Amino acid sequence: MPEQSSRPRPPKNARTKLQQTAEEAFGWTRLRPEQLTAMEQLLEGRDVLVVMPTGSGKSAIYQVPALELPGPTVVVSPLIALQRDQVNSLEESEAPDAVAVNSAQRAGDSTRAWKAVGDGNAEYVFLSPEQLAKEDVLAEIERARPTLFVVDEAHCVSAWGHDFRPDYLRLRHAIDRLGHPRVLALTATAGGPVRDDIVRHLGMTDPVRVVAGFDRPNLYLAVRHAGDGDDKLTAVADWVESAPKPGLVYAATRKDTERCAAILTDRGVRAAAFHAGLKQGERGDVQEEFMADHLEVVVATSAFGMGIDKPNVRFVVHASVPESLDAYYQQIGRAGRDDERADALLFYRPEDLGLQRFLTAHPLDPDDVREVAEAVLDHDGPVSPTEVDHEVGQSRRKAMNSLNLLEQAEVVRTTDRGHFDYDDKDTAPQDAAEQAAEVAEKRKRLDRSRIEVLRNYAETSSCRRQFLLGYFGESLAQPCGFCDTCAAGTAAEHAAPADAEFPADSRVRHPEWGQGTVVNQEADRITVLFDDEGYRTLSLAAVQENDLLVAD
Repeated sequence: MPEQSSRPRPPKNARTKLQQTAEEAFGWTRLRPEQLTAMEQLLEGRDVLVVMPTGSGKSAIYQVPALELPGPTVVVSPLIALQRDQVNSLEESEAPDAVAVNSAQRAGDSTRAWKAVGDGNAEYVFLSPEQLAKEDVLAEIERARPTLFVVDEAHCVSAWGHDFRPDYLRLRHAIDRLGHPRVLALTATAGGPVRDDIVRHLGMTDPVRVVAGFDRPNLYLAVRHAGDGDDKLTAVADWVESAPKPGLVYAATRKDTERCAAILTDRGVRAAAFHAGLKQGERGDVQEEFMADHLEVVVATSAFGMGIDKPNVRFVVHASVPESLDAYYQQIGRAGRDDERADALLFYRPEDLGLQRFLTAHPLDPDDVREVAEAVLDHDGPVSPTEVDHEVGQSRRKAMNSLNLLEQAEVVRTTDRGHFDYDDKDTAPQDAAEQAAEVAEKRKRLDRSRIEVLRNYAETSSCRRQFLLGYFGESLAQPCGFCDTCAAGTAAEHAAPADAEFPADSRVRHPEWGQGTVVNQEADRITVLFDDEGYRTLSLAAVQENDLLVAD
């Protein structure tokens, strides 16, 4: 483990210095109070978790302090396109060089990037979590002795966990391997339980939590009940055709993106589809055309939008329900970044919830988990993730998923070098697979319950903004007056009383489901995120009559 670089305390005039650096290197004449607070704590040597709305300048929180710290800054970023945008943005400033190392570039480009890091000419190094699982990449970073380790889109650690990007759950081992430089976790989407997950999974040490308000008051929130199939896409196109542009439409499938884009194009709207089935060059062209206002509308799957910073997006329309309110909030956050009015409209039909249940099912093959358990056990000592990946007959994602499940089931443990060791030799691989399956089933319950919360959001008669903010642990005392339920006059009559017994973000206990966190309360119901059972919505009358909840 390398010796950690010294952590000088910031000077008394740290804020003045940070402002000066921000203006000289990036041309920013003003930093937000939340940005400055997080930056100061990084200079103090503290780990920091930042939750700020999309478009509020989270990247600045590492870009500026990095110039005041010795050693390079590692930035873990989930998408190659996002890394490319971040590198290009830095190259346009007066900041030192930034490099990226990823699977899409030539070996020579990676070699030159590592040389720039080793020579001290590159201040920022952008990597995917999968790159940091490689021994040679870790060795290069270890030699560079970084003083700041940034995890962008940190909600991936919790919101998607082992099912989306399993290597996000391995980042804490890379952090430990590097001597635990100060860690900065950035996200726009994290309620209280998700923040706790991020801190735990990244091994953050007594972190400072900087949480800005989740409310985007310029977004008009609305839900429309939609028809079936093509009728729904036609209804979407009808609304989009007459709406101020540019805008984004999210659809559940590749086929729906192409169908909806074709309908809009036939009506004279400059629209294009975007999904993972397109070639990389095609996706890049669509993104560039949209950013340049040559396209009015992009109809996309959830693959589009992460890192997109386009201030004049006038609407985000969902042609179908997303997988969770976390994803929904992040996606609608791409609208109205210029603080002008923008619309967040969900076309809803209950049948679409079944599609999301299918898309989030993530079936687990016990034989895959058993095979991975056997590979670790047969080594009779620490084995690297890469070695396990090479020894089993399954994709890397499946292998890493199985390793994460086995670790969470406490069958295998991770060494301080990020390798795996079989923790209990008396547990047979078949039994280990069954224990891992129990962990996976708990995760499925949470995923299924999140879909039910989406149903509640879509079907509520109370203020949608109060519902959405409550989900993220933030209270809004009165109905917002700027959503469809407020406009319809139903929000006020369904609002929770001002002196609600269980306000949002309070901890409660249920006799059957155990401890949980209140995420929303209406006049007649309460929604709780239970630690082991996921989200449950309970009748308030039943809660009161049977003493089902007590403050914890």
